Amino acid sequence: MIYNWYPAGITASALNKNVMQEAEVAGKRVGLLKTDVAIYAFAATCPHSGAALCEGWLDARGRIVCPLHKYKFDPRNGHNTTGEGYKLRTYVVDVREDVIFIGLIADSYDETTTLP
Repeated sequence: MIYNWYPAGITASALNKNVMQEAEVAGKRVGLLKTDVAIYAFAATCPHSGAALCEGWLDARGRIVCPLHKYKFDPRNGHNTTGEGYKLRTYVVDVREDVIFIGLIADSYDETTTLP
């Protein structure tokens, strides 16, 4: 898969661990989450109701909990872990020199697909 890479507008060191933060990346609302293992990026709105996921919280297993209906999503892959069948869109992340880059799937004819 080919990606266009966009800076998230926040550095990795500025993200607080286990606290979700919303950013605008290429016109999309993206949630960011830093854990002990990685930095994850996901659509900032719940796929069920459109609620702002960054206003939710993480459960004891590190799953994103929607503040409206309490649906839970795995930030690694977007899978709904409470069984409702909704999947949260996730994005690939690359961190270079503390800058967080989000990979959005590129149009096959777009030539701006490499990291700066």
